[in-house]
Amino acid sequence: MNTAAFESFDVVVMGEILIEVATDQPFGHGVPARLGISGDALNVAAAAAAAGARVGLLSVLTDDDLGQAIAARIAELGIVTDQLTFRRGQQGVYLVHSDPDGEREFTYARSGSVGSTLGPDDVDPDVFGAAGAVVAGGITCAISTTARAAVVKAASAAKRFVYDPNYRPRLTTAVDAAAALTELATQAFLVTPSFPGETAALLGVSSPEASAAKLRSMGAANVAVTCGAKGVQLEWSGETGVQSAWVPAIPAPAVVDQTGAGDAFVGTLTARLVLGDDFPTAVRYGAAASSLVVGGKGGTGLIPTFEQTSAHAAATFPEDCRIIETNGPDGLGNEIHHG
Repeated sequence: MNTAAFESFDVVVMGEILIEVATDQPFGHGVPARLGISGDALNVAAAAAAAGARVGLLSVLTDDDLGQAIAARIAELGIVTDQLTFRRGQQGVYLVHSDPDGEREFTYARSGSVGSTLGPDDVDPDVFGAAGAVVAGGITCAISTTARAAVVKAASAAKRFVYDPNYRPRLTTAVDAAAALTELATQAFLVTPSFPGETAALLGVSSPEASAAKLRSMGAANVAVTCGAKGVQLEWSGETGVQSAWVPAIPAPAVVDQTGAGDAFVGTLTARLVLGDDFPTAVRYGAAASSLVVGGKGGTGLIPTFEQTSAHAAATFPEDCRIIETNGPDGLGNEIHHG
């Protein structure tokens, strides 16, 4: 990569890019499949770019025609490709089968992939330090020891470090994932765990509120605990001290494939924070983007524009647009109106 001269990014995302083989029925000989390009890092970066940010993506691709085809798709999604590196190796692959309700079953072929060769030497402190925010996840930490070291270096360089624990039992143990979260939370501007599975496994707590409070006690400045179709629990430092709020979820117009929904939330939320939105408003946009992407097939099959995302957020019923502040200055619940 060439970093001799660069224009700073609003958001830099780091992680592995995967070839996606998607089917509508369990995989077998002769089953029709749709090829795509995905992976949590790409999904996050695409959502951030669609939300209006200038986005860079640090990833390692194969130094062949496949790597160039992936790079072309990354550029097509509005992501700057300057941070891509090309090496000899095998691109990681995953197979995904989605049922009519959008639920998914994954099979991975990524062990020893070229993406897992990501290491600290690939992280340019100047690029990462100049970015508005840097996003990494637990998947990147889990794919190799060098990739985890790269995340640690990026977190140290970043002005705002965003960490999505993204715990995957097939990749790592709960003990190792919790250790990575503990180490990185101390430097995190924002942590975005999911409840209940992830928070129970990594934090040992039984409520969204307890999850947010524990992460704040571990050093995270802001926390957004995603609770699936219910909503998002927030905790952050406001002008009056620590504040917490509940942001209701936005119903999806259609559910085809849930791949990438959480990534769209993280990417959109991060972009909107860097671009100046307050925390609850940015979360609302993240929830709106997340509920739209499930209407497409694959991780990057449907990436809504920010105009579509903001319109979707505003189109909900007025009472759904009221964010309930659960820890206001008077200790009582207060409505915070956004949008």
